[in-house]
Amino acid sequence: MSISTTPAPARNDDRTRPAISTKAVRRTGWAVAAGAALWSATYFMFNPQTTDPTEITIIDLGALPVQFSLMALVMVQLRTGATGTTRLARGMLRVELVLLSLATLWSALHGAFPAFRDDLWLAILDVFWPLSMLGMFIIGVKIAFAARWQGLARWYPLIAESWVFITLPAMGIFGATVGRFVGATHLLIGYAALGVLLALRPHLTGARD
Repeated sequence: MSISTTPAPARNDDRTRPAISTKAVRRTGWAVAAGAALWSATYFMFNPQTTDPTEITIIDLGALPVQFSLMALVMVQLRTGATGTTRLARGMLRVELVLLSLATLWSALHGAFPAFRDDLWLAILDVFWPLSMLGMFIIGVKIAFAARWQGLARWYPLIAESWVFITLPAMGIFGATVGRFVGATHLLIGYAALGVLLALRPHLTGARD
């Protein structure tokens, strides 16, 4: 009988972090930056509380690019294990994808079909807008504590995803006009800046070349 003296292979901790290329993260970053900038532009141009049907359509459809890009961002977070590698940590990202999908569906239907805007079922679907934003904020907190993303990328999602907690109170306290400019500005210094950060420094997420 022979005895093997070959040492057991060292555990590779990277196995817990699904591989994703820096190119994919960079592409997602630019998409988030562009989508946030476009949505910010609609906030600067139009009052989100407008009753003009055409302006409502522009505002709603203007949100679609950032919503699609946020779904791509959540996929990057999932593939890099940004919130951790436990079932719960990964499950919260999958739940967020569902919330974002339903919120995006509301934007598309509310924007493209004015005849549906007063329907109860569409009002119920509208609930997923704030729920998706709350979910993104919780994800930002989890990313900061999980510390799997490094440097500024660890903390900046929390800044970007605080949008709903900054914009809605500003609208309530200072009125729609001030609130809309706060929201538009926050999109630029929040999600747009986060997108640029990921595009320029994708390795902070653990992505590989």
